[in-house]
Amino acid sequence: MDAFLLQILNGLDKGSAYALIALGLTLIFGTLGVVNFAHGALFMIGAFCAVTLNAILGLSHQVTDPERTDFLGNPLQVDVPYVYDIFGESAGAWILDWSVPLAILLAIPVMLVIGIVMERGLIRHFYKRPHADQILVTFGLAIVLQEIIKAFYGANPIPTPAPDALRGSVDFGAWLGLQAGSVIYPVWRLVYFFFAGIIIAGVFAFLQFTTFGMVVRAGMADRETVGLLGIDIDRRFTLMFGLAAIVAGLAGVMYTPILSPNYHMGMDFLVLSFVVVVVGGMGSLPGAVAAGFLLGILQSFASMNAVKSLLPGIDQIIIYLVAIVILLTRPRGLLGRKGVMEE
Repeated sequence: MDAFLLQILNGLDKGSAYALIALGLTLIFGTLGVVNFAHGALFMIGAFCAVTLNAILGLSHQVTDPERTDFLGNPLQVDVPYVYDIFGESAGAWILDWSVPLAILLAIPVMLVIGIVMERGLIRHFYKRPHADQILVTFGLAIVLQEIIKAFYGANPIPTPAPDALRGSVDFGAWLGLQAGSVIYPVWRLVYFFFAGIIIAGVFAFLQFTTFGMVVRAGMADRETVGLLGIDIDRRFTLMFGLAAIVAGLAGVMYTPILSPNYHMGMDFLVLSFVVVVVGGMGSLPGAVAAGFLLGILQSFASMNAVKSLLPGIDQIIIYLVAIVILLTRPRGLLGRKGVMEE
């Protein structure tokens, strides 16, 4: 039971990242009909927003500390972050400690601008082109963005720690009334799961209960008719591309304490997330979310030593095996609309 619960938690953790990236991919495909292979790069850029803010807040200058001396008795030169001078030592230390969550405030406008520029500058010219052309151009864009990040930040992963209060682990089993110490789980991974749930619920609520969202959903169903009503659906779809970029960016920001950002992390997640979209159903938002968590849990169970001893390497291919089965038996995916990707 303990091992089962632990694998469920691991699966929900992985599935949260898959679901968030797949949600953005599906928003773009459902509104614009574009297969965006640069979406993983948006996840990576979000992660490097956290790295950038952490580096900016960590900028410091040297001051002489008369209370501390070196081995010769000379006053020590110590580094003092500029944020201490601006906000005071106590508040400055708090801001530095919570730089990852605070990076959300940086990532939202940055990702919105990047998403809109991508859509207006490049993607819009491929709306009516074959999906193969869309994949090639967006995959090329992803490589360009990846190399730009590599040039500025280097090839090595950059550790970005979680706030002190959210490091370490909790006795999750005790919360459920199980034996104390039976299920120990990292705090930040639980934070990430709940954060993903809030973002997913927010996106669905936005589409379901706002006038803007209702118009977008109508445009996804019948773009021409909505346009005939005098509504500028293209502008709304551009903003939806920006929203999808924000979702991917926020997923990347909050994932940095789990996986140290590196220039190829977006590509690693993109392939798996695209498989998630296919399994859930191209254009189906509930399908993308459900498939993300489902495949995350399956991958987690496939990673157990008992399973790998029976089927070596199964943890590396389980997601693709499921995708093959789904494509053979139900080409439109678990919750995909009839006629989509069934030609």
